[in-house]
Amino acid sequence: MTVSPSSSAHAAREALAVRLTHLRKDAGLTGKELSSRCGWHPAKTTRIQKGAAAPSDNDIRTWCAACGADDQADDLIATARAVDSMYMEWRRLHRNGMRQVQEDWLALHERTRHCRVYLSNVPPGFLQTPAFATALMNQITRFQGTPDDVAEAVAARVARSRFLYEGGHRYVVLMEESVLRYRTADPEAMRGQLRHLLAVMPLASVSLGIIPFTAQRTVWPLEAFYVHDDTMAVVETLTAEIKVTQPRELDDYAKAFAGLAEMAVYGVAARALIEAAIDALE
Repeated sequence: MTVSPSSSAHAAREALAVRLTHLRKDAGLTGKELSSRCGWHPAKTTRIQKGAAAPSDNDIRTWCAACGADDQADDLIATARAVDSMYMEWRRLHRNGMRQVQEDWLALHERTRHCRVYLSNVPPGFLQTPAFATALMNQITRFQGTPDDVAEAVAARVARSRFLYEGGHRYVVLMEESVLRYRTADPEAMRGQLRHLLAVMPLASVSLGIIPFTAQRTVWPLEAFYVHDDTMAVVETLTAEIKVTQPRELDDYAKAFAGLAEMAVYGVAARALIEAAIDALE
């Protein structure tokens, strides 16, 4: 089993091993008994329980069947598949610049039919103007010290906006009011970005909600996340991109999004918050 550069991924492997071990113990089986039921050598069971060997999908199904826990197999398989890709450091992703990552995002959005997005820092890439995206990516490149391919990365990021105008894509976007007020770019670029939000609001493919500063919180502010077709949530932290595919975690993100959506305002009220932010730039 390869060692992940991320301690979080290593912890996830250990957590998977612990869950499998608990299944065996809950079934009242020794390691040798489980191995016999599974039809493999006891050493394999030991390696899996120590997190020293990655179980295959078939291994997990066999393990669960031996423990009388077939209903847990799908969730455990999703966990195992997610471990290696769940935590990717931005510096590793951007080691050759940001263009490739933006092109990967373009491909993901092309496949996605229904995307729910929550932002607490900046507008989503597919709603960013070239000027705003350039300012933001210049900041990221300087901070990470990675190769500067900002112009190419911006072009790939802005290309995602075409899905707003093509059939078969639906974007439900929630932003904290702070996103409208943060001076992430210079006043001219900020003004253009905010006006662009007003321009896309009438699109049939877009639902844009703003969570006011004054909203009574039922869900605390979170880090930005994107839920793609109920199959994956992508969470963006300062240092890494985290991909969540476990069904129970996806349910939590869906629950959080529903709570955040209830706090948001839409239509005329949302436009008023955006227009107030534009006025504040004058």
